[in-house]
Amino acid sequence: MDIKALDNDLISLIEKKIALSKIDYSSEDYDELEEELHDLEDDFLEKYGDYLEDAFHEVHDEFCPDTDVLLPIAYLPNEVIITDDGYDVAFKEGVYVEVDDYPGKETKLVLLPKPTRIILQVDPQQKEVVWKAK
Repeated sequence: MDIKALDNDLISLIEKKIALSKIDYSSEDYDELEEELHDLEDDFLEKYGDYLEDAFHEVHDEFCPDTDVLLPIAYLPNEVIITDDGYDVAFKEGVYVEVDDYPGKETKLVLLPKPTRIILQVDPQQKEVVWKAK
């Protein structure tokens, strides 16, 4: 697996998703951007889908076995925080999962680049990298 290419393609996909979320449905550019996003998602899944699905299955098996695994693009954030060393997200981002170790918490999984990794968000103050591309 070309981890650098995965990371770059993930960044492109997230940036396109964010660009689309910032424009209104009535914008003349909306349909074109949406089509570009779907093409990027399809290409991304074709190239990295199996690899990332395996990663999410591992994470789900370990942390949230009672929650269904979704397509990797479902775990992409709608907004990111750009930091000095990469990308981060606010607690509102991610897919809700039921984590046995944190009963009653609104735990979420999110896929982030730089480096490509899966983050388990337990609460606004607690995040944990549960998988990293290698």
